[in-house]
Amino acid sequence: MAYDKVYSAWKADPNGFWMQAAEAIDWIEKPTKALFDENAPLYEWFVDAKVNTCWNAVDRHVEAGRGDQIAIMHESPITHSTKGITYKELQARVASLAGALRMRGVEKGDRVIIYMPMIPEALEAMLACARLGAIHSVVFGGFAAHELAVRIDDCQPKAIIAASCGLEPNRVVHYKPLLDAAIDQASHKPEFCVIFQREQEVAKLVEGRDFSWHGFQYGVKPAECVPVEGNQPAYILYTSGTTGQPKGVVRSTAGHLVALHWSMKNIYNIEAGDRFWAASDVGWVVGHSYICYGPLLAGATTIVFEGKPVGTPHPGVFWRIIQNHRVKSFFTAPTALRAIRREDPTGEWIKRYKLHEMQALFLAGERADPDTVKWAQEHLGVPVIDHWWQTETGWAIAGNPLGIELLPVKVGSPTKPMPGYDVQVLDEGGHPLPAGELGSIAIKLPLPPGTLPTLWNAEARFKKSYLEHFPGYYETGDAGYIDEDGYLYIMARTDDVINVAGHRLSTGAMEEVLASHPDVAECAVIGVADALKGQSPLGFLCLNKGSTRSEADVVKECVKLVRDQIGPVAAFKTACVVDRLPKTRSGKILRGTMVKIADGEDFKMPATIDDPAILDEIAVALKKLGYPEK
Repeated sequence: MAYDKVYSAWKADPNGFWMQAAEAIDWIEKPTKALFDENAPLYEWFVDAKVNTCWNAVDRHVEAGRGDQIAIMHESPITHSTKGITYKELQARVASLAGALRMRGVEKGDRVIIYMPMIPEALEAMLACARLGAIHSVVFGGFAAHELAVRIDDCQPKAIIAASCGLEPNRVVHYKPLLDAAIDQASHKPEFCVIFQREQEVAKLVEGRDFSWHGFQYGVKPAECVPVEGNQPAYILYTSGTTGQPKGVVRSTAGHLVALHWSMKNIYNIEAGDRFWAASDVGWVVGHSYICYGPLLAGATTIVFEGKPVGTPHPGVFWRIIQNHRVKSFFTAPTALRAIRREDPTGEWIKRYKLHEMQALFLAGERADPDTVKWAQEHLGVPVIDHWWQTETGWAIAGNPLGIELLPVKVGSPTKPMPGYDVQVLDEGGHPLPAGELGSIAIKLPLPPGTLPTLWNAEARFKKSYLEHFPGYYETGDAGYIDEDGYLYIMARTDDVINVAGHRLSTGAMEEVLASHPDVAECAVIGVADALKGQSPLGFLCLNKGSTRSEADVVKECVKLVRDQIGPVAAFKTACVVDRLPKTRSGKILRGTMVKIADGEDFKMPATIDDPAILDEIAVALKKLGYPEK
């Protein structure tokens, strides 16, 4: 099999494998070797190379005669606008912005925070930093002022690039007041801010500190690409830490380029001239890897979408965009698909559009429950590929490599490890477990190129968070198992494996069963404190639109389903119907926060929560069930 051959080639000669992959990149000075392991367990890749990310993502495609191809296609169903930017136009726009930043003192190694919505200018800001060798840190647009202030103090940016506002289906999100409040709160002050004024809201600028996007660039000399060392950070991306202090994941330049370029062809089957769409946000890792850098490195057209899967204006908006832009590979989160399925359970909206060019749907971000996958397979008629990765890794740990070969799909599994990842399932003592046994998922060091070499200014925290629990491994924080065919199954975060009377049980397995009920659109299972058993499972069910069944009947049937399929050992007796589940803006269900509410513990409002009011609804539902127990 082609996949086995490629994976074995990497295992046999990792250095040779990655040096060969590196040939796809334009180097200013080529690397002499791939892995630098002198400082193990801290590893670096292609350290002695010199390279520029922006050159590889933009300029080289213009040089190759493809300047008139669309690089970025912006779709905003909120403003009813569609706009294409060619590679040649992108080159001019990025060089101009970089020139203006350089004129105000931004140079290699300086940090720049980007705080913008889903508009092409967000990508231009990222690429302009890359052009200068500056390190960008994108903060999700509309993030609370306190959270933005914490990030300003941690990475100490010379400048902040922001937009005046973001747009939700029924409201304008005022970015500028949030930015002003964050700068007031932060100890570190940026030297200047650049504000992209949107017509929906023109923000008030602070004299002497703030510049308007266009005025800032007036009459400046465009900047050329600045060579940087292979291990120079390309960006810092903050992921929420358990201590409340965010963790700044660092991405090194050369490994990032090699890994992303390799993944575009081998995982997503995308090459120059193809059209690729990742329906995510630039504030998340998916937006960095597969809205901005990956597709542009490959010379593809990337789609920047400002909208929602439902409600902008209907549950067919994804399929309309895929049809109109002849999207070849589409990537979204399972939560988006569940939202569409809830509004359109029979797939009527899908039938309205012709998806001739779509070759596959890729899912990541949350566990892709088998029922949602089957629904998508049935209605879209293309492979639905679940793949698994993390902010820390920057690209897929496990997936189904469409560009190498489509492996048989096992619903519920993100298939097999990608080259570079030696994935093991370990017991508490760090010993590998046999096939089929649930344990902690860890990756044998070194991690491949493109993954985090450390955390920003926090090496000790990096080692403690990821390397100390299982020496010689990177701890993923996820629990699961590998079956006899080598397929990986991610069942829950390690924290979501609950202990019921001594039995280690996966909440993910219970969620899979609940999601198979015909009336259930979405669900979550948490473990709540139980005086007798240690923990007991509690289910939350969101029902399909148009469901006419009584809630009590659905709950009763769901409890029976879990009992029948997992067994009495699961001790699953309680579930409640709720209108919606609390989630982060990237679609992850906030199970940990729900546990704290159920157990009556204090909790910090998660910075990434989509709508804080949902937690009150959850608390009311729990109260009716008698939680927290007295």
